[in-house]
Amino acid sequence: MNVAVAIDDEVPHEAAPSTSEAGPAPKRIVVGFGFWVFLLSDIVMFASLFAAYAVLAQATAGGPSGLQLFNQVSVAIETACLLASSYTCGLMSLAISVRRYATVYLGALITFVLGAAFLALEVREFAGMIAIGAGPQRSAFLSAFFTLVGCHGLHVTAGLAWLVVMMAQVAIKGFQAAVERRLLCFSLFWHALDIVWVWLFTVVYLMGVVS
Repeated sequence: MNVAVAIDDEVPHEAAPSTSEAGPAPKRIVVGFGFWVFLLSDIVMFASLFAAYAVLAQATAGGPSGLQLFNQVSVAIETACLLASSYTCGLMSLAISVRRYATVYLGALITFVLGAAFLALEVREFAGMIAIGAGPQRSAFLSAFFTLVGCHGLHVTAGLAWLVVMMAQVAIKGFQAAVERRLLCFSLFWHALDIVWVWLFTVVYLMGVVS
């Protein structure tokens, strides 16, 4: 009997399966993490465009510089529109959490109008510059300028189209979990565009006029 007990003591017991192991992460967290990865990759792209612009900012090839081209009043209005749209987008996100349809639609509408006004001013700026021969082919400086600012404008355009689609989904499906996740991703995307624009406004327009 003692021998059996001793042998039994020497044989290692199988470890019981741990009951504290976490299961799969909730879909909301997985989607949020994946979208943050996308945003970071987008920021890396913008960082590369900023670096290219910084290198080529003085390469005007005898053409007009930022001091001659940039209209600070128009750019200030653009900035105000985009920053205000970020505020209304935040209000829309708060309304989603309390299921207020009317407030969500109103916040989305104001966000869309402000974003569209921003784009209209930007297109007018581009058209005015091209009309006087200051297009992207004129110099390396203008090529970098149109690429950087135009890329941001394309992102804003995509964001507005996304917002329209999301409001259609809210009208059809209501505040389902999938719709809420997509709206959260849109909100992150829109706020990221505002942050990029603040840097763009500082580096391109303010420093361009100073230099």
